[in-house]
Amino acid sequence: MPTAYKVQQMSGKSLFAIVLAAGTASRFGSTKQLALFAGQALVTHAVRTAESVCGPQSLLVTGSDWQNVADACKPLQGFMVLNPKYGSGIASSLVTGIRSVSAVADAALLMLADQPLVTIRQIEALVDTWKASPDSICASAYAETLGPPVIFPARFFRELMTLQGDRGAKAVIDSNRDSLVTVRAESAAIDIDCPGDLVKIGSEPL
Repeated sequence: MPTAYKVQQMSGKSLFAIVLAAGTASRFGSTKQLALFAGQALVTHAVRTAESVCGPQSLLVTGSDWQNVADACKPLQGFMVLNPKYGSGIASSLVTGIRSVSAVADAALLMLADQPLVTIRQIEALVDTWKASPDSICASAYAETLGPPVIFPARFFRELMTLQGDRGAKAVIDSNRDSLVTVRAESAAIDIDCPGDLVKIGSEPL
């Protein structure tokens, strides 16, 4: 039976999706990654979206409550990696993900587990932009800012792996504006920080 995804390659270049889902989510009060939206855990939605575009070239980065987070995403088409330093901030998870694929990826698609309105079509639009401009950072544009989901070519991996604490991918986007293309994705502006955010978009927290 044919698979439902296309491995994302262009002239020998390979794209790996990295779903960051390791944080403690202290403001949420429980494991945010497992909160339900439209009958599905937030992290499950993110992973399935990534897999729909990148198939087995997908990586789930876990940390806090990692066993339950990983179980919510079974079966994985790709693989999972545990970030033991997740408590130090999002940068440690980003570095863990980039380091895990750096030897085989020509580009990395970074996704967050708490952007439930991001769609497969929006990810595909980013991928198409990357294919047209493979040496550029391809970032989502929303709410007068730029951020994830975002694709970084491998030439930015070294810079990404220098991030520390709560400095995320936007720091690298901002320092490389001359190597940037964007795709409008207004729904990516919705991220979940507390249970009330789920209520606002029509769902109840787990």
